[in-house]
Amino acid sequence: MTGVDVLLLALGAVAVGSAALVVATRHLVRAGLYLVVCLGAVAGMYLVLAAELVAWVQVLIYVGAVVVLLLFAVMLTRAPIGASDDLDRPGWPAALIGGGAGLGLAALLVDAYRWTAVELPEAGTAERLGEQVFGSWVLPFEVLSVLLLSALVGAIVLSRPDIGATGQPAPGDRGRSR
Repeated sequence: MTGVDVLLLALGAVAVGSAALVVATRHLVRAGLYLVVCLGAVAGMYLVLAAELVAWVQVLIYVGAVVVLLLFAVMLTRAPIGASDDLDRPGWPAALIGGGAGLGLAALLVDAYRWTAVELPEAGTAERLGEQVFGSWVLPFEVLSVLLLSALVGAIVLSRPDIGATGQPAPGDRGRSR
């Protein structure tokens, strides 16, 4: 076992452990911070595998934008920051479904490849990656950006109750006492 293998195993353990903490914690902000650790560990694995561009895209897009947007939306909506008892549910159904899905995917993977070696394509360049991302995959990126923008606008609308309030009674409220 080489040092690269040990580093990949360590980063994988950090990623899996922090991902488990994301779904196990009852504090929303802590879950967001554990998600930062998980995504950072995945970026570290990309670096170890010599995929520097993908690692920095992971850091910039996911850690730098998505998690910040998530935490920003939580703060804008004034969601409860501490532990939430009203969302407390038993964890065994989720563990059973997650474990079953994991075993099913592992069985599917083993059945598909049957422990055979797979030929790897030639190493990609930033130019080829850019052609694929902005050629074939531009529509999903645009849809994702619209989704994130609408989530941010929705968070702003929910956080500001004075937006949309005119102070005038609604047409059906005439003559009613308040």
